[in-house]
Amino acid sequence: MSERSTDDGTEPDIVVLREGTEGLSMAAYADAIRERLPDHEVVLARTPREERELVADASIVTGIGIDEDLLEATDGLELFAATSAGTEHLPTDALADRGVTVTNAGGIHAPGLAEQALGNMLVFARRLHEGWRRKGNNEWRHFQSREFTGSTVTILGLGSIGQALVQRLEGFEVETIGVRYTPEKGGPTDEVVGFDEAAIHDAFARSEYVVVACPLTDTTRGLIGEAELATLPTEAVVVNVARGGIVETDALLSALQKNKIRGAALDVTDPEPLPNDHPLWDLENCLITPHTGGHTPKHWDRMADIVAHNADALETDGRLENVVQSP
Repeated sequence: MSERSTDDGTEPDIVVLREGTEGLSMAAYADAIRERLPDHEVVLARTPREERELVADASIVTGIGIDEDLLEATDGLELFAATSAGTEHLPTDALADRGVTVTNAGGIHAPGLAEQALGNMLVFARRLHEGWRRKGNNEWRHFQSREFTGSTVTILGLGSIGQALVQRLEGFEVETIGVRYTPEKGGPTDEVVGFDEAAIHDAFARSEYVVVACPLTDTTRGLIGEAELATLPTEAVVVNVARGGIVETDALLSALQKNKIRGAALDVTDPEPLPNDHPLWDLENCLITPHTGGHTPKHWDRMADIVAHNADALETDGRLENVVQSP
C-alpha cells in the first residue's frame, strides 16, 4: 500500500483507527459506516503504520482517541469522531490548533444505561439479589420484598441518559426529581432542581433511589460524599451509571458497611477497574457490573449514524451532531 492511499490507490475520506472498545470489533464499525456512506471511501487502519499513512488525507478520523503524534500526520483533517462519551483524554488544544472539530458518542449508550439503572432499582425493590443468594445455597426460605411503586427517584443529570430513564419510569407510578445545571429550563421529571448543595440535600432527603447519570465535571466530582449519604434515608439505594468519581468511594463503602443506606448498584467505580481485593466486592448490598451498562449490539449502528450525519453535514454546511469542541 502506497503512502496516503488505500490498496486501490484512492485516498480515504474516513479512517477508522484500530483500537477497539468494549470488546467490539472496529471492523464491524467500519462496515456500519460504509453501509450508510456507500459513496465515501471508508478504511480501517489495522496497524500503527497504516494509521499514520491513511490519516494523511482523511477529512474524518474516528476512534477511541488520537494522540498528538498521529494528529501531526494529518493534513486537512476536519473532524475527529470519538467513540466514547467522554473526551477528556483527547489532546484538545492540539486539535483546536489544527482546526479540527471534535464530536463524541453522547447518547448512543442512553437506552442501555437507562435500562441498567431501572433494572437495578427493581432488583433492590424486589430483593432479587437475595433470592439469587438463597438459590445459590439451595435454600427455599421466604423473605420480605418491597414495591417500587410509590417511590421517589432522584436523577442526577437530565441529558440523554436521564431522559431515557424518565421515559422508562412512566407507568411505574413513582415520583421523579431531576437535577440539572439549568433548572429554569424544566425537564421531563415531576420536579427539577439545580446542583446547588441545598437543593441536592432536599431532594436526597425525600428519595428512595438516587441515579447518577451526569457527566464528571469539576462540579460533580465527589458530589455524593459523606454528608450527602447521611442525608439519604436508610432505605435509599444509590445507582451509578455515569462515572465513578462522582461518588466518594470511601464514604459509600462506610455507608454500606454501617447500613446507613440500603444499598448501591455500581456500573462504574473509583478506582476503575475496581481492585479484586477491594471490600466493595464482599458486600451483599452492593451490586457491581464492570462498566457494561451501555453495552448493546446497537452500539456501532448508533455511532455510525452520528458519523454518517456529520459527514453529510461537512459537505453541505449542515449542522453537526454531538459537537464537544469546535475550532
